[in-house]
Amino acid sequence: EGIEVHGGDAAIADLARIDADLTVAAITGMAGLMPVLNAVERGGVVAIANKESIVTAGALILEAAKKSGAVLLPMDSEHNAIMQAMVGQKPESIDRIILTASGGPFWDWSGEQMQSATPQQAVNHPNWSMGAKISVDSATMMNKGLEVIEAGVLFDLPEDRIRVMIHRQSLVHGIVCYRDGSMLAQMGDADMRVPISHCLAWPDRLDWQPEPLSLDALASMTFEQPDPDRFPCLELAREAMRAGGLAPTSLNAANEVAVEHFLNGSIGFLDIAGLNRHILDTIDHPTSLALDAIISHDRMVRKSCHEWLAQQHGIDR
Repeated sequence: EGIEVHGGDAAIADLARIDADLTVAAITGMAGLMPVLNAVERGGVVAIANKESIVTAGALILEAAKKSGAVLLPMDSEHNAIMQAMVGQKPESIDRIILTASGGPFWDWSGEQMQSATPQQAVNHPNWSMGAKISVDSATMMNKGLEVIEAGVLFDLPEDRIRVMIHRQSLVHGIVCYRDGSMLAQMGDADMRVPISHCLAWPDRLDWQPEPLSLDALASMTFEQPDPDRFPCLELAREAMRAGGLAPTSLNAANEVAVEHFLNGSIGFLDIAGLNRHILDTIDHPTSLALDAIISHDRMVRKSCHEWLAQQHGIDR
């Protein structure tokens, strides 16, 4: 008596409707879309670590937040950094933002070396401790590409006002450049407890006694431009963002399928970008952003991916 039983794919989505002071959306991939949307429709504070929901259905989520009064807090270190650097500033005073990227484990590798990269090497991130999927996305720089799309949604910025810089030390997480020439950067150690604690305590801050960032470390900071030839996934994400409509949904679906097959050893590291490029170039991307359209398009793209993998690599689903 008094016990509710939830099961199946809808269970988490249903639980996201329960009243809570704070909901943390930390499910990886498209699977997090419905729980995020339900939590936002319910209202309250929603801390989002599921970038795929924003990439695929950002307009729907923002509209739901407007209706319910929900507060969206980005938990990814880069977007959390940008949010902190924008506090108290007028949107029209912002010129551009800069998202930093570590470059992942293969930044110093040649294309020939990456051709034989293994899943174990790809998930061995030099700075951050993350799950397998996001670690591979970091290695291909698709993670940063998805973050560019996410930043455009969260901060209402066009693609050409969102820059990416390779910052190997992962000490500066985001920079906001203002029209008067000022630049506000958020810095901290490569420790996800920092942005997580910021979201958990918002609008206050937790005194969890972290080790302060050593200013000596700032002397060795470097910043470089991305390399689109060796890491084409970042530019693929920009292409999808410029195309609009369901192009980001197409790219996200293709990437999830590609990474899954790379992790299980079915395809090579460079084949991830190959599948992503194939889908962007050959699939029609409808303009409708309705929820049913997003979900059905996601399924259609995944089916097309499996068909391509079967043809190109002889992989049965």
